[in-house]
Amino acid sequence: MKKIDAHAHVGYFGSWCDVGLTAREMVSAMGEYAIEKSVISYPDNSVTSDALAAYPESFVPLAWINPHQGEEALREFSSLVDRLGFAGLKLHPLFNAYTANDEVVFPLIEHARKRDLPVFIHSGHPPFSLPWSIGQLAEAYPKVRFVMVHMGHGHGVYIQAALDVAAKYDNIWLENSGMPMHTKIREAYRRVGRERIFWGSDAPFHHYAVEILRTEVCGLKESQLEDIFYHNIRKFLHL
Repeated sequence: MKKIDAHAHVGYFGSWCDVGLTAREMVSAMGEYAIEKSVISYPDNSVTSDALAAYPESFVPLAWINPHQGEEALREFSSLVDRLGFAGLKLHPLFNAYTANDEVVFPLIEHARKRDLPVFIHSGHPPFSLPWSIGQLAEAYPKVRFVMVHMGHGHGVYIQAALDVAAKYDNIWLENSGMPMHTKIREAYRRVGRERIFWGSDAPFHHYAVEILRTEVCGLKESQLEDIFYHNIRKFLHL
């Protein structure tokens, strides 16, 4: 089954994480697991840019932007889109310490709206990246397409909240990497919408084989799994 990885990272994450993949290592793993393209990001956007330059057919880049950097953040986002064709915005409220609906993010979201670019937002960790906050942001910007990365992540309450919020706001899509409950993938497909859930690996934080198997055993038919693994993100990003 063909796949497009909707959420992965090139580069090394130190401290307690101590995980990493070079661009070459990721491309090799993609070949092993039949992954056609990977949507990638990293806190230092030059790492993503270098990966894209080395493997332009394999990677779809997102601009990881820290909104606390103000005008500099806007300039960096605009430059990455205009010069290098970055496909959207990556926000990590936990990593950069702000709530998803904090007014500090509004200039970046407004810029994404004007450019019709999607916004991928990490979810699942209090107090910064809870599904309800992402829902409030989606309500404030109904014309912006938001992807709730990890669809609530590892906490059952937040996973359920991710489904509830996405069902309420039709401008929220769900990405399922690192989310342990396989049955919630099926529930999201049926309840939120067949086109509004993506498969992702969150490599290097999770192993490809584990993330693939969780989706494969969720209880959907093969044609439905193809939507999650491939068709949905391909349509969403116009690949």
